[in-house]
Amino acid sequence: MGYALAEAALSLGAETTLISGPTSIQPPGGVKLISVETTAQMHAAVKKEFRAVDCLIMAAAPSDFTPEKPLKSKIKKSPKGLSVSMKPTVDILKDITATKRKKQIVVGFALETDDALPNARRKLKEKNLDMIVVNVPGKETGFEHDTNAVVIIEPRRKPISLSVAPKSQLSFAILDRVASLL
Repeated sequence: MGYALAEAALSLGAETTLISGPTSIQPPGGVKLISVETTAQMHAAVKKEFRAVDCLIMAAAPSDFTPEKPLKSKIKKSPKGLSVSMKPTVDILKDITATKRKKQIVVGFALETDDALPNARRKLKEKNLDMIVVNVPGKETGFEHDTNAVVIIEPRRKPISLSVAPKSQLSFAILDRVASLL
């Protein structure tokens, strides 16, 4: 969704920065691309760019956990098995919205498999978001598809469900709601 949103924003005349992890998708021409590999790098890039933007849309799915003790070399095969101790990564949205200016709009995305709407509403409030877009999991939706289905949730408004459609089409619908907040 991030690349589709960036392309739609560009076509609407927005100055657009795309902060992206590794992918085979080509960024749209005209976008400022910042490539990152880790959640920590994404956090640093978002933090740096956030100061100068009117709207931040976090459609990314950064890792929620990272190894507690990263190794510099290969782990050799062993008949004993392997346990890796993990620690939580920084919650980028929660950290960023702590410095949000009055007129800045922040939109988050969520993938929920259980209690989607209540969990998304909780995230909307806890992370001080202006909108959250819930990705609806399904056979025709997600990372490996050009289609998605979403529910747009804003404070004090009824949710808007958008059924399976091309990500490009959904991006314009999402940006239309964002424009109404600016």
